[in-house]
Amino acid sequence: MRITPASELQVRIGKLQSLMQRDGLDAILMLQNADLFYFTGTVQQGMLYVPASGEALYMVRKDHGRARMESGLREVIPFKSPKDIGGILASYGYAQPKRAGMELDVVPVELYQRFAKAFEGCEMVGATHLIRTVRAVKSEYEIAIMKDAALQNDRIFQRAKEVIREGMTDLELAAELEFCARKQGHQGVVRMRGFNNELFYAQIFSGADSAVPAFLDTPLGGLGVSPAVGQGASYKPIRRNEPIIVDFGSCFDGYLVDQTRIFSIGPLPDRLVRAYEDMLHVQHKMQQVARPGVAWGEVYDQCHAYACELGYGEVFMGNPGAQVSFIGHGVGTEIDEYPFIARGFKEQLLEENMTFAFEPKAVFAGLGAVGIENTFRLATDGPKHITFSDEALVVL
Repeated sequence: MRITPASELQVRIGKLQSLMQRDGLDAILMLQNADLFYFTGTVQQGMLYVPASGEALYMVRKDHGRARMESGLREVIPFKSPKDIGGILASYGYAQPKRAGMELDVVPVELYQRFAKAFEGCEMVGATHLIRTVRAVKSEYEIAIMKDAALQNDRIFQRAKEVIREGMTDLELAAELEFCARKQGHQGVVRMRGFNNELFYAQIFSGADSAVPAFLDTPLGGLGVSPAVGQGASYKPIRRNEPIIVDFGSCFDGYLVDQTRIFSIGPLPDRLVRAYEDMLHVQHKMQQVARPGVAWGEVYDQCHAYACELGYGEVFMGNPGAQVSFIGHGVGTEIDEYPFIARGFKEQLLEENMTFAFEPKAVFAGLGAVGIENTFRLATDGPKHITFSDEALVVL
């Protein structure tokens, strides 16, 4: 189990403070687990107070002892309620902020109101963009952990080749691979920032079920085991000559990588084989286009246009009517980080050491879906693979 070095935390907070000073924020208050982990090294319940300059204060309600053990921050302080915050700030010589930021995209309104009340007279604004901007560019320390997660994902890929058999259900396959993942150190939680976007380890389904749309903001959905979940693996038995999708979010020591590979028992229909090869071509197009300084939306536009040119306009990234407007997404401590390789992001530019998953997929209603997904690190000369499993169709 890694403990995030204090030097990492200091650099992250320093970058955030630079953005705060640029935007005229006196402080940022963080409550959400993924952000707390990134900036404190732990997820113990409380609030991280980051002033525009000076030492960050991690005020912990539960459990302070564990937070003190796991966090490399200098100031880890016990507190019971937002009412205590004013006194704590005063004891450290901090004046009440006049303009402060919070994670308004994820903090529930009632919780926001409780904390805002403790800062009466302070203008509260959204700070999520600044937080996500800092998190988007990974350090060598973070990339090393993501490489460990990629090793985990490759072991899951190898295990899939061993356990897939005709007649087993998609749910049985999912259980086998989830068991493998846990034994390889998967933390058991796949964090997504988007409201009501829930994901459990992976999307694993076969045949026509892989083309069933769902509420989740992904190109694939799956029938699932119940309308209470409405996505993912179902009780459908795996049959010969149909695509089997293993889209797995591996996670190790807090960091995710995303990888999709396609299996089948016996050969796939020619239409699906050709579509899979064309999705590899779309991935190659991305590798030619993506460079530091290129707009996120420009990568999307060129790759989407290329997929349409290849004849997949109606089936690219989802069924007609259920298509998503992205082909890639940042990954790190959450599976939907910056950058978004998506329509409309014309001003946001790629930077060196951003990490993202790119997932071109073709979805054929009643037949199934095929595609590829890998996680990349952006270098000066283009994307470099973090996930590395063999990309060939696996015919068993």
